[in-house]
Amino acid sequence: MSEKKPDKRVLKTKRALCEGLAELLTDKELRKITVQEITDKADVNRVTFYKHYLDVYDLYEKLENEVIIDLGILVLDAEKGPTEDYNSSLIDYIDSNRKVFSMIFSPYNTGQLRDKVEKLFAGLYLQIYMEKFGIKKKTKEVEYVSYYHSSGCIAIIEKWVRSGYDGSKESIIKIISDMDKNFEKNGDYSK
Repeated sequence: MSEKKPDKRVLKTKRALCEGLAELLTDKELRKITVQEITDKADVNRVTFYKHYLDVYDLYEKLENEVIIDLGILVLDAEKGPTEDYNSSLIDYIDSNRKVFSMIFSPYNTGQLRDKVEKLFAGLYLQIYMEKFGIKKKTKEVEYVSYYHSSGCIAIIEKWVRSGYDGSKESIIKIISDMDKNFEKNGDYSK
């Protein structure tokens, strides 16, 4: 039995609603956003909204889950090739989801999604670092180094997003990749 492909119109509508919420979250808090404001931004009627979501919080939760799943898949792909390829995929993903990432790094957002993204990155860098140096047992030093590394990557991305994506994707990829190379040159902190 073949899997039923999702209707492209439904996907387009859901994306428009997610982007509408994301755009609103760059200027105001989640608790102050109404369904009407989201549907106006997305150019969708309220009935259509309620076909897919229970309320604003349900939409936000689904948006958050989608971002974490997508980033999780990118993280898993990071193990398959050079770090620069991963950085390129990551920045391409962020660039193609600008409204969502503007929301993630907005001062009006709760910060929960940003924290989840940062934890995901910290786990990635911890795993990469342990594999790179053949570390069998996690130490506090390795945890601190990987956290510092992931926080630096997040800071660069946040600066890029908050500046209105000022600077080319290529320059951001190079900055993050150069930072990764420097971490690799610095040595083994497992002792």
